[in-house]
Amino acid sequence: MLLGYNTNGFAHHAPEDAMEVLASIGFRAVALTIDHGVLNPRDARLGDQAGKLRRLAKKLGLTLVVETGGRYVLDPWTKHEPTLVTAEADRRAVRVAFYEQAIDLARELGATCVSLWSGVVHDNAPASEAWQRLVEGLTPVLDYAHRNAMPIALEPEPGMFVATLADYRELKERLTASGAAVEALRLTIDIGHVHCNGETTIVEAIERHAADLANVHLEDMRAGVHEHLMFGEGEIDFTPVLDALQRIGYSGPACVELSRHSHAAPQAARAAYEFLTSLR
Repeated sequence: MLLGYNTNGFAHHAPEDAMEVLASIGFRAVALTIDHGVLNPRDARLGDQAGKLRRLAKKLGLTLVVETGGRYVLDPWTKHEPTLVTAEADRRAVRVAFYEQAIDLARELGATCVSLWSGVVHDNAPASEAWQRLVEGLTPVLDYAHRNAMPIALEPEPGMFVATLADYRELKERLTASGAAVEALRLTIDIGHVHCNGETTIVEAIERHAADLANVHLEDMRAGVHEHLMFGEGEIDFTPVLDALQRIGYSGPACVELSRHSHAAPQAARAAYEFLTSLR
């Protein structure tokens, strides 16, 4: 397992500076969240930022993940919109194109995967309609990912259409039945989300989904409350979590996600690193 940190918790840093800080603390992975100023394919001013970050990562010995959860990257008015379950087909197509661009960026970076989520259904569409939208939207993304040998790691997120690990398994079944390239589909497990949802123990979730696991998010959380907390401020016992990841032989990135701690990013990152390494 490679301990890492998500740049959505370094929103006030240039990505290069964030990587330098994180490597100096001791992290071995960085999750780069596409955002304004960070790998934004819609911003021509960024030029060859992916190439520069790839070279910097190599120099610093960092493994990279591409995250696609930037809040206002595609719509300056509405958080996370449009998504693959948005009502309008032309707007869903914008998200598909964005994910394909993220795959291109991940290849340029030498990243291990592209992490994404389903989105929130805002128009009260029935579940059957939402599943259809999601499967239809993910199919070309998975096909593009398969052709480019880039895993897509889908993250169940509380409040979104795919909110739980059971939802992830149902999505995989539906994609398989539709003939989609499910060999490109993997899983991002967010440890806090598993605890928040309470559908299973965290250790059981890790062990059950070991074969699908491509990406891990780490933060503390309380049951039933979707709020990313600094370690020790929530309810999670992380010793068995880290033990389970080691037991299944997980060797990929496990990145801290504290997106509301950017105001004190270096201090938060150091505290997170010291907490996690004290348990290993």
